[in-house]
Amino acid sequence: MSHDPAQMRPRRFSAQGPLTGRIRVPGDKSISHRSIMLGALAVGETRVTGLLEGEDVLSTAAAMRAMGATIERQANGEWLVAGVGVGGLLQPGTALDMGNSGTSTRLLMGLVATHPITACFVGDASLSKRPMGRVIDPLTQTGARFTSYPGGRLPLIVEGATTPVPLTYRLPVASAQVKSAILLAGLNTPGTTTVIEPVPTRDHSERMLRGFGADLSVELESDGTRIIRLAGEAELKPQTITVPGDPSSAAFFAVAALIVPGSDLIIENVGLNPTRAALFDVLRQMGGAIEELDRRDVGGEPVADLRVRASALTGIEVDPAVVPAMVDEFPVLFVAAAHARGRTVTRGLEELRVKESDRITVMRVALELAGANVTETEDGLIIEGTDGAPLPGTAPDARVATHLDHRIAMAMAVAGLASAQGVEVDDTRPIATSFPVFEALIATATGQA
Repeated sequence: MSHDPAQMRPRRFSAQGPLTGRIRVPGDKSISHRSIMLGALAVGETRVTGLLEGEDVLSTAAAMRAMGATIERQANGEWLVAGVGVGGLLQPGTALDMGNSGTSTRLLMGLVATHPITACFVGDASLSKRPMGRVIDPLTQTGARFTSYPGGRLPLIVEGATTPVPLTYRLPVASAQVKSAILLAGLNTPGTTTVIEPVPTRDHSERMLRGFGADLSVELESDGTRIIRLAGEAELKPQTITVPGDPSSAAFFAVAALIVPGSDLIIENVGLNPTRAALFDVLRQMGGAIEELDRRDVGGEPVADLRVRASALTGIEVDPAVVPAMVDEFPVLFVAAAHARGRTVTRGLEELRVKESDRITVMRVALELAGANVTETEDGLIIEGTDGAPLPGTAPDARVATHLDHRIAMAMAVAGLASAQGVEVDDTRPIATSFPVFEALIATATGQA
C-alpha cells in the first residue's frame, strides 16, 4: 500500500442516526495470526472457524505457505491448515511480503530465527518505517543473524541459527509481540526458553501454545511479574479453533454507540480476554452503559455479547497501568474523550509513537481538524470534551491524514458519525488490513444497508 494520491480512497463519514440492532465483528486478529502460525507448525490438520480474513492475517497465511504449510479456505468459511511440524519450515523461494502487518513480521522473525533457513521480509511504506530492533536484539542471542535497513527497519533478512541457543530474557518494555517472538523461537530450540514479563501483556500466545500441546508454564511473582518457561523442540498437535470476535474491532462500534444519541447496539461474540479488554472498563468508568450478555468460554477465551447504549460520558485520568491491555484502542478512546464532559488525561503511551503511525501526534492533528480541543504531551494526550455536543467536523476542503494507519481511519470515521458536518479521511484502504467489513457494518448498524 502506497501514499500515491491516485490510489487513495477518501470518504466523508457523516451522522447517519443511531446505531441499533445486532452486529458481529470479525475474528480476533491476534488469535487469527497465531492459529495460522501454530497450525502450520503442528503435524496434522488444524481447522479454524471465524478467522479474520483481513490483509494482515492473509499476509501471515501467505508466508507460512511459502515455508511449506498447506493453508486453504473452504467454501463454508472454515480454514484448513496442514502443518510441517516444528523444525520443518522450508526455505522460502521469494521475499515474504508482510504488507502492513507488524505482528506478522515480528512473530515470523521469531519462528525463522531458530530454523536453518534464510528469509527476507518486506512490507509497505508504513511497515517499512517501523523499528524491529526490539525483536532483533533478543533473537540475535539465539544465534540468528539479521541484516536490515538502517535503524532495524525493513527490508530485513533473517538467517536462522543452525544450532539455536535458548534464551532467558527480561522484557525491557511491555510488548506481546516481543514476548511471542521469543516463545516462538523457543519452539525449535533445545532446552528451556524463559521470558520474564514485569508488566503483563496479552496472553494469547501462552494460551494457544498450551492448547497446541507445548510444555509451557507461567509463574506469577508477588510483584506481578510473570515468568514464562517453554520447553523446546516441541511437538505441536493440530487443533480445532473457534476465533472469538476481535475486541479491538468491537471498540469502534462500542464508542460509536456511546456517543451517537439514541443508540442501543448489541455487538455479538466479543472476546473479553482480561489482557485485551481494558477499554470497556475505562469506558464504564467514564459513565458508558456497556452490559455483558451471555458470558461464556469459546476455545479457552472468555466471550460475551455487549449491549452498548448512548451515554453521557465524563472525562477521567486514565491509569497508565491499563495501557498494555488496551494499547490499540487509544485512538478511538480519544474520540470518546472528545465528546465527554470535562477533561480526559492519558499518560504512559510512548508505545503509540511506534505503531503504524505516531498515533499520539496523528490523532491530535486529526481531532483538532475535526474541531476538538486537544493538547499533546510527550507520552499522551489531554482532551477537553464537548459535554456531549457533536464535534464540528472537518471543513469541506480538509481531510484527516491517516498515514496508512487503519486505526486512525476507523477512529476518525467514528468521530464523523457523531459530528455536525462529517469527518473526511484521506484514505479508507488501510481499514482492510484488520476490518474489511467495517464500512458495511456501519451501514448495517445505522439502518443504511
